[in-house]
Amino acid sequence: MYFIVDGIPRQQQRHRSAKWGGVYDPSAKDKKALMPKLKPYIPKQPMTGALMVQLVFYMPRPKKHYRTGKFRHELKKDAPFQHTNSPDGDNLAKLVLDVMENAGFYKNDSQISKLQIEKCYDKQPRTEIHIEYA
Repeated sequence: MYFIVDGIPRQQQRHRSAKWGGVYDPSAKDKKALMPKLKPYIPKQPMTGALMVQLVFYMPRPKKHYRTGKFRHELKKDAPFQHTNSPDGDNLAKLVLDVMENAGFYKNDSQISKLQIEKCYDKQPRTEIHIEYA
């Protein structure tokens, strides 16, 4: 199964304690926004057995990667391809995997026996998701 989710990838944030003594999820809005984007790809039955998941996160480039003046649309020669800044790849993956589990792609994320994460820059921010049986 392979599909693309458009939009800037978001990271899973740590749960926080509230003044009233409870705990809340600061990523709840991000999870809620991601769910409809995944809905067309949800299998009729959750996948069972060991799974291999590849996630490629394409992040928007910062302005400092581009030249200035009349060449402002061109990248600098030293502009990197790989994204090595925050957010962390594991936090990006955690949000996607949690939403996919809740959506019914698989029964439990413990089924994922192999996980590959890549972060790159691109003009069109998106997340490419590839799932197959391991």
